[in-house]
Amino acid sequence: QVQLVESGGGLVQAGGSLRLSCAASGIIFSINDMGWYRQAPGKQRELVASITSGGTTNYADSVKGRFTISRDNAKKMVYLQMNSLKPEDTAVYYCNALVVSLYRSQGSYWGQGTQVTVSS
Repeated sequence: QVQLVESGGGLVQAGGSLRLSCAASGIIFSINDMGWYRQAPGKQRELVASITSGGTTNYADSVKGRFTISRDNAKKMVYLQMNSLKPEDTAVYYCNALVVSLYRSQGSYWGQGTQVTVSS
Protein backbone atom coordinates (compact mmCIF):
# COMPACT_ATOMS: atom_id res chain seq x y z
CA GLN A 1 0.00 0.00 0.00
CA VAL A 2 0.98 3.61 -0.60
CA GLN A 3 -0.13 6.55 1.50
CA LEU A 4 0.08 10.28 0.84
CA VAL A 5 -0.41 12.64 3.77
CA GLU A 6 -0.75 16.39 3.28
CA SER A 7 -0.18 19.09 5.86
CA GLY A 8 0.11 22.86 6.02
CA GLY A 9 -3.32 24.09 5.07
CA GLY A 10 -5.19 26.72 7.03
CA LEU A 11 -6.76 30.15 7.05
CA VAL A 12 -4.79 33.12 5.76
CA GLN A 13 -5.57 36.68 4.70
CA ALA A 14 -5.32 37.73 1.10
CA GLY A 15 -1.73 38.51 0.20
CA GLY A 16 -0.40 36.00 2.72
CA SER A 17 1.54 32.79 2.27
CA LEU A 18 1.19 29.12 3.09
CA ARG A 19 3.39 26.10 2.49
CA LEU A 20 1.84 22.73 1.85
CA SER A 21 3.73 19.50 2.36
CA CYS A 22 2.95 15.96 1.24
CA ALA A 23 4.73 12.85 2.46
CA ALA A 24 4.59 9.55 0.63
CA SER A 25 5.10 6.25 2.41
CA GLY A 26 4.57 2.56 1.87
CA ILE A 27 5.87 -0.04 -0.55
CA ILE A 28 7.51 2.47 -2.86
CA PHE A 29 10.22 1.64 -5.37
CA SER A 30 10.20 5.04 -7.05
CA ILE A 31 7.99 8.07 -7.58
CA ASN A 32 7.55 9.61 -11.00
CA ASP A 33 5.43 12.75 -11.39
CA MET A 34 4.06 14.45 -8.27
CA GLY A 35 1.53 17.21 -8.23
CA TRP A 36 -0.92 19.38 -6.39
CA TYR A 37 -4.55 19.68 -7.38
CA ARG A 38 -7.36 21.71 -5.86
CA GLN A 39 -11.11 21.58 -5.76
CA ALA A 40 -13.28 24.51 -4.81
CA PRO A 41 -16.95 24.07 -3.84
CA GLY A 42 -19.07 23.42 -6.90
CA LYS A 43 -16.07 23.16 -9.20
CA GLN A 44 -14.08 20.33 -10.74
CA ARG A 45 -10.71 19.31 -9.40
CA GLU A 46 -7.95 21.12 -11.30
CA LEU A 47 -4.22 20.81 -11.61
CA VAL A 48 -2.32 23.50 -9.73
CA ALA A 49 1.28 22.40 -10.30
CA SER A 50 3.26 19.29 -11.11
CA ILE A 51 6.89 18.23 -10.99
CA THR A 52 8.71 15.34 -12.59
CA SER A 53 11.29 13.19 -10.84
CA GLY A 54 13.93 15.21 -12.66
CA GLY A 55 12.55 18.51 -11.40
CA THR A 56 10.68 19.81 -14.46
CA THR A 57 7.72 21.86 -13.29
CA ASN A 58 4.37 22.84 -14.76
CA TYR A 59 1.90 25.40 -13.38
CA ALA A 60 -1.66 26.43 -13.98
CA ASP A 61 -1.79 29.91 -15.50
CA SER A 62 -3.72 31.18 -12.48
CA VAL A 63 -0.85 30.46 -10.08
CA LYS A 64 2.22 31.19 -12.22
CA GLY A 65 4.56 33.58 -10.47
CA ARG A 66 2.86 33.06 -7.11
CA PHE A 67 3.19 29.33 -6.36
CA THR A 68 6.31 27.17 -6.40
CA ILE A 69 6.35 23.38 -6.39
CA SER A 70 9.40 21.45 -5.22
CA ARG A 71 10.24 17.94 -4.09
CA ASP A 72 12.74 16.03 -2.02
CA ASN A 73 13.19 12.64 -3.64
CA ALA A 74 15.18 11.20 -0.74
CA LYS A 75 12.42 12.08 1.71
CA LYS A 76 9.63 11.19 -0.73
CA MET A 77 8.04 14.59 -0.22
CA VAL A 78 6.54 17.30 -2.39
CA TYR A 79 5.90 20.89 -1.37
CA LEU A 80 3.81 23.79 -2.59
CA GLN A 81 4.89 27.27 -1.55
CA MET A 82 1.93 29.61 -2.06
CA ASN A 83 2.56 33.36 -1.98
CA SER A 84 0.33 36.35 -2.70
CA LEU A 85 -2.71 34.26 -1.97
CA LYS A 86 -6.08 35.37 -3.29
CA PRO A 87 -9.61 34.51 -2.15
CA GLU A 88 -10.06 32.54 -5.36
CA ASP A 89 -7.28 30.19 -4.21
CA THR A 90 -9.64 28.90 -1.53
CA ALA A 91 -10.10 25.16 -2.05
CA VAL A 92 -9.23 21.73 -0.77
CA TYR A 93 -5.73 20.94 -2.00
CA TYR A 94 -4.81 17.36 -2.88
CA CYS A 95 -1.43 15.77 -3.36
CA ASN A 96 -1.02 13.25 -6.17
CA ALA A 97 1.84 10.93 -7.02
CA LEU A 98 2.57 8.37 -9.73
CA VAL A 99 4.24 5.62 -7.74
CA VAL A 100 6.07 2.50 -8.84
CA SER A 101 5.67 -0.05 -6.08
CA LEU A 102 8.18 -2.61 -4.92
CA TYR A 103 6.25 -5.06 -7.10
CA ARG A 104 7.02 -2.80 -10.10
CA SER A 105 3.39 -1.85 -10.67
CA GLN A 106 2.55 1.83 -11.21
CA GLY A 107 -0.43 3.55 -9.72
CA SER A 108 -1.81 7.04 -9.14
CA TYR A 109 -2.33 7.86 -5.49
CA TRP A 110 -4.09 10.72 -3.73
CA GLY A 111 -3.85 12.29 -0.33
CA GLN A 112 -6.85 13.05 1.82
CA GLY A 113 -6.76 16.76 1.08
CA THR A 114 -6.02 19.84 3.13
CA GLN A 115 -8.24 22.93 3.30
CA VAL A 116 -6.84 26.30 2.27
CA THR A 117 -9.03 29.31 2.98
CA VAL A 118 -8.04 32.82 1.92
CA SER A 119 -10.05 35.65 3.42
CA SER A 120 -10.45 38.99 1.70
